[in-house]
Amino acid sequence: MKRFYKNAGIAESGDNFVVQLDGRSIKTKSKVTLEVPSAALAEIIAEEWNAQGEEVDPTSMPIMTLANTTVDRVMPSHKEIADMLAEYGGNDLLCYRAEPTQEELVRKQQDQWNPWIDWAMRELDAPLKVTTGIMHVEQDEKAVSALAKLVHATTAFELTALHEFTTMSGSLVLGLAVLREELPAAEALKLGLLDELHQAELWGEDFEAQDRREKYHREMTQAETFLKALRA
Repeated sequence: MKRFYKNAGIAESGDNFVVQLDGRSIKTKSKVTLEVPSAALAEIIAEEWNAQGEEVDPTSMPIMTLANTTVDRVMPSHKEIADMLAEYGGNDLLCYRAEPTQEELVRKQQDQWNPWIDWAMRELDAPLKVTTGIMHVEQDEKAVSALAKLVHATTAFELTALHEFTTMSGSLVLGLAVLREELPAAEALKLGLLDELHQAELWGEDFEAQDRREKYHREMTQAETFLKALRA
């Protein structure tokens, strides 16, 4: 659509903040006023609007998109989305290791994944079992419940970020580590893609896979920016 405003700014709205275009608060696709919990987050969204040219391109406003998603989709369905993410705890990527014949990959998984399995046991009270191959390993109910409780305790805005971190890395443990700012989003993605990156080293790069990884990297770091602004 054509740009229909001159300037974007922010204003307080109770305990929250709104983004305004020429003094009018913007609304989500569901026609709800977009309110965010921090001034820093509102400022970034206003900057995205101010950066538009003669035409407005929503795809160039990733932080606004995440905020819209939170208000329109996550807030009304927090429990359902949290339930879905919590299921990753019973099938966490970090728990499934390569066969012993893949010695180099096994070593990489031990060196790079074991510290986060240990972290989950120590910091999240979630001792997880590790297995070889892809056959499902049944995790202790206590560990799964501990992870689920952490997911359900998030705010809607945090849950939006956690959804990105977890689904793109394939690991709830890594997602929670990024959420707690124990691990940069880009590093979590590398850990989640460890097997794929190892295969690329052995057999050469697949350009479609490389494009997909770059997209994931972009979206993970945008979600991290969203989270940090939320907490600023």
